[in-house]
This record gives sequence, C-alpha cells and structure tokens, in this order.
Amino acid sequence: MTSSTRPRIRVLIADDHPVYRQGICRELDADDGLEVVRVCQDGKEALSAITEIQPDVAVLDHRMPGLDGVQVALSASRAGSPTRMLILSAFTENATVYQALRDGAWGYLTKEAEPQEIVQAVHACHRGDPVLPPQLTAGLISEIRNRTEAQDPRLTQREMEILRMLASGMSTPEIARTVFLAPSTVKTHIQHVCDKLGVSGRAAIVAEAMRRGILD
Repeated sequence: MTSSTRPRIRVLIADDHPVYRQGICRELDADDGLEVVRVCQDGKEALSAITEIQPDVAVLDHRMPGLDGVQVALSASRAGSPTRMLILSAFTENATVYQALRDGAWGYLTKEAEPQEIVQAVHACHRGDPVLPPQLTAGLISEIRNRTEAQDPRLTQREMEILRMLASGMSTPEIARTVFLAPSTVKTHIQHVCDKLGVSGRAAIVAEAMRRGILD
C-alpha cells in the first residue's frame, strides 16, 4: 500500500479555547496523513465522542470544563478504548506530568509547542511512541524517583529492627535495653522512622509500615 492510499490517522481535538482549537485543527488537517474527525469544546463531549467513534488519537486540552483532559484519558483507558491520548497543557509541574502519563495519556506537550511539534506528536502517538519533550523528561524522572522513595523509605537496618520491636508492642525502655542503646537514642531512631513514613505516633508507624508492605 503506497503512502497516497494509506488510511489517514483519525484525530479528535478537544479544547475550550476557540482560537487555539481552530489553529490546531488547521495544522492537523493540513497534514496529508491526518484527518480531524471530531472537534469538541469540553471534556464530557470529548469522552462521549471517543467512545462513539474511537479515533486513533485524541488531542486533549489539560484544562476543560466538565472533565479535564487527564480525566478523559483515564476514563477512556479504563473503558478499554484503543485511542491514544495526547495532552496539551499550560502546566509543566512534575506531579502534573506524572499523573497524566500514569492515568492513560500517551504523550504530553506544553501549549507552547510549535504546531509542527503537535503534528509530529500525533504521528508518534499513533505509532505507539510515547511523547514527552526533553524539557519535561528530567522533571518526570525526578518525580518517579521521589515517589519510589516515598513507597520505599529505605529504613536503615537499625530502624527496621526498632520498627519490628515497636510492632511487637515493646516500649521504648524495653527496646533500649534489648539493643543496648540509650532511650533517647531509640527515640531519635523512632522519630527518623516517623519522618520517613510521614506519620507520627507508634500506632501510626506500625499501620503505615504494614500498609506499605514493610512489615508483614
């Protein structure tokens, strides 16, 4: 099949800003390999259209009335939609980018992206290539690392030892006698565990450690 007869990539656009929406539509329609099959003004309309027509790629504004672009991506992906979601956003915070990709977006571009970048991103999404501009990659890696550390607080061997004793119901003086440390030193270790788990209080330490799977 030659490029002239190859089916065009079917694209849905959703953005509540008419001028920006029309500009994207013109750019995508000008590409011989793309066909804009639906233009939506809000998230609910976009989700309904994705469910109905199953476009190849949906270009979604991050902030829209009703449902934002990430909520649309999450709902559609949970429903098993094959549509690849490309988020366009004015927000570049690490957590925002992480959430979008975690919740079903195939790509994430800032609204400062050049029109041709968006066109290329749509092609990339359709090929199955994740899309993330270089200026956002470092932030995403940092966010992943931070979240991994939050789930795995990397307690020291001594902190794990004291945590297990707390879980067994031992008091601070009992722990101090068992590990041959001053009670004040044991309290310092307990505070370090609290800080790493983001909790306070003996019961909360044990409950959070069990929730994270640190304690069986």
